[in-house]
Amino acid sequence: MAESLQISVGQFPALEDKAANLAAIATLAERAAVAGSRVLILPEMAMYHRVSAPIREGVAAAEELTGPFTTEIRRLSLEYGLFIAAGMSKRLPGEANPDRALNILLLVDRGEIVAEYEKIHLYDAFSVRESDSITPGNELPPVLDIDGIKVGFAICYDLRFPELFRLLIDQRAEVLALSAAWARGVMKEDHWLTLLRARAIENTAYVFASDEVSVKSVGRSAIYDPLGVQLGDAGEQDLALITATVDRSRLAAVRTTVPSLANRRVSVAPRVQPLPSGS
Repeated sequence: MAESLQISVGQFPALEDKAANLAAIATLAERAAVAGSRVLILPEMAMYHRVSAPIREGVAAAEELTGPFTTEIRRLSLEYGLFIAAGMSKRLPGEANPDRALNILLLVDRGEIVAEYEKIHLYDAFSVRESDSITPGNELPPVLDIDGIKVGFAICYDLRFPELFRLLIDQRAEVLALSAAWARGVMKEDHWLTLLRARAIENTAYVFASDEVSVKSVGRSAIYDPLGVQLGDAGEQDLALITATVDRSRLAAVRTTVPSLANRRVSVAPRVQPLPSGS
């Protein structure tokens, strides 16, 4: 069983120019490989993001998994021996409505598609309605074994739902990897960093989070260890790579000192009551 895994988080301004986005990704993949990383986490909408238009404007850019974006991600993954997580818009199979797509996290290892995660929590908040043009997924995110370390995945707005991350932990995730295009706004940057740190602390797990940086997205891609110590912050750099090593001995030490997962009383089932109308 591996005792460590080096992971890089890439940050760049995804635009509506797919070729430029892929060029940025290629640069980040090369840098990650040179740094000795095995994994590269990229932002949500890494394929295409028209920052000056509503979400629905990007649906027309959606591709199938046989399209040029996935083909190039597979090539880079194979060339550099990387596991790459990259956000993209995927065409709905057999969908008659061309105005809808899936928001997915493409997961590729050494040139092969190993999984995809269809975003389940759509961003219907802060006067935005992602669900107007994106169809939500209905399956939990995967937890994948990468060289002996278990990594769970999520997308952007998922971050506000701690129960999802606990489900990943229940599947033995040691690392929580997030791909995002976290929108700017009042207190939004503070929410982003606070929630990332909270997910690390409450789950005593590593958190690696990639965010797009643009006039619409905050950037601030970050890495936290299982005690909530920040190991990296990309700030608002246009093309940035931050890297840290998952250390299983550190993980074990934190979970011994703070055994909150072991102390859970899961036999005491919570009673969930719906909020009153208008709450």
